[in-house]
Amino acid sequence: MTAFNIVRFKVKRGRQRRFISAHRKARPAFKGFRGGTLVRTGEQTFCIVGEWTNFKAIVDARPQMIAILDTFRDDLENLGGGLGLTDPVSGEMVLKLKTTRAKKKAKKAKRKKRR
Repeated sequence: MTAFNIVRFKVKRGRQRRFISAHRKARPAFKGFRGGTLVRTGEQTFCIVGEWTNFKAIVDARPQMIAILDTFRDDLENLGGGLGLTDPVSGEMVLKLKTTRAKKKAKKAKRKKRR
């Protein structure tokens, strides 16, 4: 079953470009990793969202993920509240949200084919 991991970070002032670059350069070869997205949520805050084939793949990749984290650990600020440098969560997908826009595009494409 598809699973996701989400990690929240706070980057030290002036280190945002370096942080983004570290993620751009990373070429994770995690088994079961489908890809991910780095999201800027504020001036100094980011989240990374990873998609995986299943939850076990996330668990198995944790040592490799920590090794990547170690390459930019010095760029991070403590999040406070006892969290430390990261706020990770992960779990299995329970629902994929759909858009009506995708259905409209499909109908439009069908109509064009008929012409």
